[in-house]
Amino acid sequence: MYAISLGDDGAQLRPLEPWHAEEFLAHLDRGREFIGQFISFGARSTDLTSARAQLQRHADLRAAGTGSLHGLWLEGKLVGGVLFLNFDADQGNCEVGCWLEPAASGRGLVTRAMRILIDWAVEERGIHRVEWVAAAGNVPSLNVARRLGMSRDGVFRQKHSHDGVRHDLEVWSVLAPEWRAARADAAHKDH
Repeated sequence: MYAISLGDDGAQLRPLEPWHAEEFLAHLDRGREFIGQFISFGARSTDLTSARAQLQRHADLRAAGTGSLHGLWLEGKLVGGVLFLNFDADQGNCEVGCWLEPAASGRGLVTRAMRILIDWAVEERGIHRVEWVAAAGNVPSLNVARRLGMSRDGVFRQKHSHDGVRHDLEVWSVLAPEWRAARADAAHKDH
């Protein structure tokens, strides 16, 4: 369907769809413990049927215009992904998120892919506010929000219970005018 290059390292952003269930499950199995430190993404995808069902739920969100799932491939192998949640074009708001297996972390894949998603949301769909929500202890995720130029809006104390631990959730966001200004500034510096 599409494959967007994320740079010279061969990384690509592609749709992640139900027919990828086998590859998705293998990816989750490689990274399940790492991915599950702060989020339950993929926790119920433990066999081909449940993996396909998770991907189908996201395909249904895409069809409804309220969310979407995009895979990150490195050297031809699915290693993570980025997604839209709570996509509300009428109100101009959406949430973005990510996950990676450990072998793919630290390469800037999520930041590079997220720039493409946010550009699309702001410029094509008229999204005004893009939100990032992460557990306060999830430092790599919070660092992505920082690299994307997001501002920390606040903390919901002990809002999220995951694996028997209550986590503070940090909320970060970037507004369309801020996003456009940062992109224009980056383009200016490149010249």
